[in-house]
Amino acid sequence: MTFEELNLNRPLRNALDDLEYIQPTPIQVKSFPVIMSGRDVVGIAQTGTGKTFAYLLPILRQLTYSEQKHPRVLIVVPTRELVLQIVAEIKKLTTYSSIRYEGIYGGTNITTQKQKVYDGIDILVATPGRLVDIVLTGILRLKSIQKLVLDEVDQLLGLGFQQQLNTFLETLPVKRQNILFSATMNEEIEKLLSKYFNDPEKIEIAAHGTPLEKIEQRVFHVPNFFTKAALLEHLILNDKELSKVLVFTNTIKIADRLLEHMNTKIKDTFGIIHSGKSQAHRIRILKEFKEGSIRVLIASDVAARGLDISDVSHVINFEMPEIPEDYIHRIGRTGRANKDGIAISFANEKEQELQDIIEKMMNKGMDYQPLPSEVKISTMLIEEEESKPKFDKAYLKAQKEKAERGPAFHEKSLKNQKVNLGGPAQREKLKGKNAKKRTRRHDS
Repeated sequence: MTFEELNLNRPLRNALDDLEYIQPTPIQVKSFPVIMSGRDVVGIAQTGTGKTFAYLLPILRQLTYSEQKHPRVLIVVPTRELVLQIVAEIKKLTTYSSIRYEGIYGGTNITTQKQKVYDGIDILVATPGRLVDIVLTGILRLKSIQKLVLDEVDQLLGLGFQQQLNTFLETLPVKRQNILFSATMNEEIEKLLSKYFNDPEKIEIAAHGTPLEKIEQRVFHVPNFFTKAALLEHLILNDKELSKVLVFTNTIKIADRLLEHMNTKIKDTFGIIHSGKSQAHRIRILKEFKEGSIRVLIASDVAARGLDISDVSHVINFEMPEIPEDYIHRIGRTGRANKDGIAISFANEKEQELQDIIEKMMNKGMDYQPLPSEVKISTMLIEEEESKPKFDKAYLKAQKEKAERGPAFHEKSLKNQKVNLGGPAQREKLKGKNAKKRTRRHDS
């Protein structure tokens, strides 16, 4: 099927022609008629399958010109980067129409965003926190929402946005169309569907938890941080096929540590993106990575979720993700648009247990790769890798000394057995009482 066969209007077809898009993806083909029908939809599709256009095309096809201020379409996503990506996609598709749209997210000037919302929009793309913030000001009203899109729902819930979701979902009009997209399905999402959705039609392109078949998966067993860094250096310097590489870490701290270490080894090659960086930095680094100014981008899961970066040659898991589904999201960054991709994982002894869990989830093993002889195994450990004592050392030392001193209970010395009789006046008083007792006994 081609886009010509879908029921698209002329402005959308012209925009797609400019983008040189000819053939819709399976999720786009299956979603289009269902969303056009107005029925609630649940789409399960992996990252990179074209699910953003899957809901944007039918929404834009039905959205007519209006001068009303309050938005009619609300799209909620987990990260700032995904807001910017979807806004960019809307911009591409509305070149020949007068649809008004805006993206709002935290980490930037809320006053500017409030003004843009106040000026009037048709489509609002938002992160949950900033959405609730602006709704509470009274400037943004959701009474006109006709279509609600929850994208990357598994990540929304995984980041702890349940309360914010409930807050604005309760304020939306009852009569609306709900559209949900996710790469995975779990119990939390099922609860969300049962509470807020009306008999949704489920569209599943690939079984959740299954990797894209075109991605080759490799794994190195590497003992620690410094050996992993040495392996990463070796691969970048010796394998020219690693032309555009995403390196994932589990924490911001490890990401920063890795960037600092690699910059001492290979200059002008690495960039970094995570929630601890300013919005301006993140936008600049993404631009440099997309244009090829930097070859390797170090990222945390949250920052890289939903990024639309084409031609990523390799994904490297510097650390194995603790949540198995995150592995699928990570490797989905490569092998896009019917191209082959390669995912490489570095797993220490503890992470090999995570590897086993991920392989069982996928029902597919990773190809084990021996450590290159040029890579020296380091014995140095970073703070996070050092085994922590189960008890406080000072406490243990005190207990040992106490045991060596013997029992804590012992007879008092003769000096300490003396009774405190108080001062001279008290002693005279006691003598008088004793004398009276002796007199009474003699009288009797």
